[in-house]
Amino acid sequence: MRAIIADDEQHLADDLHRRLLCLWPELQIVAVVHDGVAAAAALAQIKPDIAFLDIRMPGRSGLDAARSAATDCRVVFVTAYDDHAVQAFDQVAADYLLKPVSGERLARCVERLKQRSAVAPDELLMRLQQLLAAPVKPDPLRWLRAQVGQSVRMVAVEEVCYFQSADKYTSVLTRDAELLLRIPLKELVAQLDPGQFWQVHRGTVVNVRQIVSAHHDILGKVTLTLRDRTEKITVSRGSAHLFRQM
Repeated sequence: MRAIIADDEQHLADDLHRRLLCLWPELQIVAVVHDGVAAAAALAQIKPDIAFLDIRMPGRSGLDAARSAATDCRVVFVTAYDDHAVQAFDQVAADYLLKPVSGERLARCVERLKQRSAVAPDELLMRLQQLLAAPVKPDPLRWLRAQVGQSVRMVAVEEVCYFQSADKYTSVLTRDAELLLRIPLKELVAQLDPGQFWQVHRGTVVNVRQIVSAHHDILGKVTLTLRDRTEKITVSRGSAHLFRQM
């Protein structure tokens, strides 16, 4: 069985690649691409048996790219947004994984693919009903309002290097500033784009685009180097698997 992976976040694509090879060593990952145009080209040229496609990608969406797949290609959509579920299932997706994908959920998906059986119609209907009944998730937070003295400073979320828990508050670290938000980190995380911001420790959430490298010491401890900050970020053991390929 041959497969491709398409995800615009390279760290997520590499992590999925590694986890799939652990769960299914016989599976050949023949291409890993990072935009919808490249995904469509890979589907048309390689004609893989399985395609793991992110939905929101530059160039073309995963839903768009899936139209280039051969009729017998098993498409699995992997995304942080469940508002596309109906469209995904309308294209007869083999499965639909919501980020962050748990090990148990990915293992179930792999087992289905090994058996070459798509999601049963009754299970498909049940999932759709659950998704449609769930509250609609708002778009990820794009701007932060931080109190600075008697003024309010507007900060674009994409400019944040990382967030640090500060009891009932959250510290916001940008390239040239440290600001304080009057909201606990736990509440803030739920409003962030999980594809761009990873919780690498109980009290730390990092902008993936800021990560330059991950250092592994002899004891297995992982620390991150960021592009625009000098301090090192400690990764918890529970999140260390995200950086095994780095």
